[in-house]
Amino acid sequence: MGCLIMREQLIQKIKEAGVVGAGGAGFPTHVKVASYAQSVVVNGAECEPLLRVDQQLMDVKADKMVRGLETVMKATGATEGIIALKSKYKRAIASLEKEIVGKPIRINILGDFYPAGDEHLTVYESTGRIVPQGGIPLKVDCVVSNVETLINIATAVEGKPVTDTYLTITGEVPQPITLRLPIGTSVIEALKIAGQTDLEGMKVIEGGPMMGKIIEDLNQPITKTTKGLIVLSINHPLIKKRTLAFEKIAKQAQVSCIQCRYCTDLCPRYLLGHHLEPHKIMRTIKHLQGQEETMKMALACSECGVCEQYACIMGLSPRAVNSMIKKELSKMGIKPDGPPADQIANPMQMHRKVPVKRLISRLGLKNYDVSAPLNEEEFSVNRVEIKLRQHVGAPSQPIVQVGQQVQKGDLIAVTPDKALGANIHASISGVIKEITDSIVISLMEGSDK
Repeated sequence: MGCLIMREQLIQKIKEAGVVGAGGAGFPTHVKVASYAQSVVVNGAECEPLLRVDQQLMDVKADKMVRGLETVMKATGATEGIIALKSKYKRAIASLEKEIVGKPIRINILGDFYPAGDEHLTVYESTGRIVPQGGIPLKVDCVVSNVETLINIATAVEGKPVTDTYLTITGEVPQPITLRLPIGTSVIEALKIAGQTDLEGMKVIEGGPMMGKIIEDLNQPITKTTKGLIVLSINHPLIKKRTLAFEKIAKQAQVSCIQCRYCTDLCPRYLLGHHLEPHKIMRTIKHLQGQEETMKMALACSECGVCEQYACIMGLSPRAVNSMIKKELSKMGIKPDGPPADQIANPMQMHRKVPVKRLISRLGLKNYDVSAPLNEEEFSVNRVEIKLRQHVGAPSQPIVQVGQQVQKGDLIAVTPDKALGANIHASISGVIKEITDSIVISLMEGSDK
């Protein structure tokens, strides 16, 4: 009974602190750790090129990350913890090795390939278990957690909520940097901190170059899940490809796809036995009738971008085609089929991993593959716009009013009753100025904090 109470207390603390997955879609962490599992896998691969958050946090905050991992192991009843990270993160490995001595935690070294951070791949590389197509790691007795998420869990146990996020700012900036900013800081304000004030002829990608999204409004705020801002010229090939109209993408597929099947042969999910063959989906663009079953394969696509940015010798965009088909099928209420009965990894899987250095070269990002040192300075901002929905599930419900004074860390929005969601806290001290789908907080006049 005592252990059960302790477990419930841990889960409650994580819920109260508003912890969500910091490296993905923002799944509420208190729900994930309320499950039982055999293994807790730390996703420390830093999947996307150019981003530098996790590899540095694993070095300078190794003790806290391991405490967070132990907390999740305790909550889930896991008997082993596995820290999966790349061999090139030598400082992180050295720091972590000191922290795990005598603990049921091991380090699993990964090669420098993309997308090493895909949770299906991380589980397979770390445990040999294959997560069923369309399933989650829990299906094979695993819980996967991001590095910063674990640090936030350790902080939550100390009674402190999530108010800041770490992100890398790189690309066409005077000083690439990794820093901690209050949640709700505007993108343009974040870029100024990295020394970039002239954005004429530039575009900004939120996230990584492979799966990130181009930001249309630079006044939009960063959220709990923002891990990177990459500034590139509007003439950069990556930006040109991302901004291509879908009509042109479809036309190119109809005219130029030569059915070489490289997109399929290098697809990370296909190589794990998923029923996904992008070259066949591309063929449906020419012949839509009678291709419903083939188009349904798109639902298994993780949109990692290997097919689009690395595999296709014709420069086509299978990922964009898959994404469009997924949206249309979703509108029609069509759901994916269950996993293949005989899902096994392709014998060539270990030989078809995409080397990150070569990928960076293909993307035209070699000049930006530079250090972005972690700066732990506490940067102050005058205004934040905190989204009420920056996580999987229902938007949080405000519990504050316009004109109310709040301190950093105060609870300002809560999870609706019986809904999936996460609490939200003030990231700066100030006055509530506006409540819409966000809560705007501004510093009080005369305040410098």
